[in-house]
Amino acid sequence: MSTTQADRAQNPNIGWAWLLISSLFEITFALSAEATHGFTRLGPSLITTAAVSCSIFMLSKALKSIDVGVGYTVWSGIGGVGTVVFSTLIYDEPLTVWKVLAFVLIIGGATTLQISDRLEAKKKAAERDSRSHQPVA
Repeated sequence: MSTTQADRAQNPNIGWAWLLISSLFEITFALSAEATHGFTRLGPSLITTAAVSCSIFMLSKALKSIDVGVGYTVWSGIGGVGTVVFSTLIYDEPLTVWKVLAFVLIIGGATTLQISDRLEAKKKAAERDSRSHQPVA
């Protein structure tokens, strides 16, 4: 069993925790990038650099136990929705019906990906258990 398979078998939920934390840093990165004014302001530039570094590091930890396609899609979805919501609050950007509809579609897609990932993990665990209980011929 490879390291990735061992990580996935041990605790699939830890990857989702890493992914959520990574997404929060992704939102921080996007919002603070606006405040850098083209990286001409030191404080926001340092926050932006730290946030993107933490986001990528934690995403890599999440991808040890989540398929890359699922993990990246959910990460970018949370980052996108969170950035639009918080930019509405912080930068007074308009929140339109079309943006809200897009949120619903993104969240629905991300939720479906997470559910399918968990169902696949349960299926593989059941197959592993059934093989381990069969007598050796």
